[in-house]
Amino acid sequence: MRYFLELSYFGSNYSGWQRQKDVITVQQVIEEKLSSIFKETITVTGCGRTDAGVHASQYFLHFDRKESWEFDLIFRLNKCLPDDISIHSILPVEARSHARFDARKRDYDYFIHTNKNPFLRSASTLFTDDILDIDLMVKGVEIIKRQTDFKAFCKKPELHKSTICIIYNVNLSTNKDNTKIRFHIEANHFLRGMIRILVGYLINIGTGKITLETFESYFISNERAKEFDVAPPQGLYLSKIEYPYLKTETPDIFFGQKEESWINRT
Repeated sequence: MRYFLELSYFGSNYSGWQRQKDVITVQQVIEEKLSSIFKETITVTGCGRTDAGVHASQYFLHFDRKESWEFDLIFRLNKCLPDDISIHSILPVEARSHARFDARKRDYDYFIHTNKNPFLRSASTLFTDDILDIDLMVKGVEIIKRQTDFKAFCKKPELHKSTICIIYNVNLSTNKDNTKIRFHIEANHFLRGMIRILVGYLINIGTGKITLETFESYFISNERAKEFDVAPPQGLYLSKIEYPYLKTETPDIFFGQKEESWINRT
């Protein structure tokens, strides 16, 4: 039988999701704990990659097992997993269901705070010196809304069969005094490093380092500037995955703000 497992993790202590040599990853930790509980080798397949330091407030993986179990697997996993990984649900699915290939939409959020706050320092990008022009950043988001080809905003476009992404929604919201900023984007898929590169450019627009015309020119030419800023990983959250056969709720990850307290600026 095949099972989907829903989880969340705080990625600061991991070198991303995917198992790699000589580093600790989220996949490695979960596989080791599952294998220990079942006393057999368990391999899991995740819904996608996250870079080192990136978080996931909702993530799905699948694994196979010939026999079911008669104990509370969620309880056992949460008991032995570190505090920065949490299991929320386990769902039996059809044998051909696939956590990665069946995902029809992914949501990401990038959080920024501009006032010094020791409790948010590991949860978002901190800008203590720069003043961000929110109106200009909003205009940058409007440019993103009109695009389909994100080749200029990918670390390694040659690794992708296509650099076309279908953007379902993208917006910028803030709290009342603009000291907390949330960039939200939904698409059918994303390119390597795409969101952090886009946010890096939006920040440069907000600080006046580049113009809106320059930003838009990269979409037209499909060529990125030789020197560009990539937003740090700690502000980025994979926040929701949608499947045609699962009803999933949006996790509450609103960065110290209730959902209704965010003001949509776009």
